[in-house]
Amino acid sequence: MLDKNTKLKVLEYEVLGQLPDLFTFNDGTEVKAKEDWEKRRKELYDLAVVLQYGDLPEPEFLEVEPLFPDNPGTYKIHTGRKDHPVSFTMYYFAPPKSKNTPVIVDGDLCFSYPFNKDFLNAAKDKGISWAWFNRTELAHDVQHEGFKGQLYECYPEYKFGAIRAWAWGYSRCVDALIKLDLIDKDCITFTGHSRGGKTAMLAGVLDKRAAIVAPNETCQGSCSCYRVHMAGESQDGTVIHSETLDKLIGNFDFWLNPDFLKYRHDEVNIPFDSHFLKAMVAPRTLFVSEAVHDIWANPIGSWQTTMAATEAFKFLGVKDNIFWYFRDGSHRHDVLDVQMLVNLICHKKWGEPLNEYFFRRPFDEYPPIYRKLED
Repeated sequence: MLDKNTKLKVLEYEVLGQLPDLFTFNDGTEVKAKEDWEKRRKELYDLAVVLQYGDLPEPEFLEVEPLFPDNPGTYKIHTGRKDHPVSFTMYYFAPPKSKNTPVIVDGDLCFSYPFNKDFLNAAKDKGISWAWFNRTELAHDVQHEGFKGQLYECYPEYKFGAIRAWAWGYSRCVDALIKLDLIDKDCITFTGHSRGGKTAMLAGVLDKRAAIVAPNETCQGSCSCYRVHMAGESQDGTVIHSETLDKLIGNFDFWLNPDFLKYRHDEVNIPFDSHFLKAMVAPRTLFVSEAVHDIWANPIGSWQTTMAATEAFKFLGVKDNIFWYFRDGSHRHDVLDVQMLVNLICHKKWGEPLNEYFFRRPFDEYPPIYRKLED
């Protein structure tokens, strides 16, 4: 948990510029009424989604092949184009003797923590199912010559990065779960960690069937902030700087839309920032999960863009649908992160009281770098 007295020792804090305005259309006119939001959201989509990650179409078909009927159920999803299908495996972990439960969809089966019983049971013990898939079956998470993954072969005429391909998989899992009649369609949650958190965030923006979008410690290129750079002291006293777009592209340029790479050394002129993505979840529920000493993930920048996105939730009359918390410690997907998410799901679904550890800020409040609307 995060003690009230825990503080991040901030050594550097640099603001490159104000965040682009959520409430000004591209033609310079104002977003004045709730009815204007969907039009503005389409503009945000072109910037924060297409420019940053690329685009992909809906599939022509989807078939679900049961492979193993026990718990966890194992299913092969066949989808894509009829003349060039793609397939990947989904694992469904359900609470005992249950049906039509809330579900958490997670594409991080390529990590080890999905096999941790405490991780799984944090949800299952509360009557919540898991649907897991390995996003790297759709697009490789390694850059090399030759075959890059099934979706690149299926949709060669589209321009997209691996994160966009992975996010596509979340929606196909939802398609399959609904077709199998396994879940409560009104209580679907998307989550993931780090690069998987980037993916869950994007998937939640794209698929409005996700009632709760819960990215965990995404670092740069999602929930962080392009216009805030910082440095802080880790738990062992090491000085760490937050990830920049330059560093992200230097290591993982294939995650992003190739058209976005031109901003590598020009973050201040990116026509959006992470608050655009976060705001696009509204009026549904967003939960941004960070760690105090995950300085690479830019905790202050993430907080600034979350606060900026909160203005959109207020504007739409759903200010109680945006949540955030900081866990003590560093970069990992912790059982505590799942427990906090499960608490939020139970709060939304069954009225369970919220954990007191939501909304604890482990650093001094910094001046807003975004436009605040009048209450």
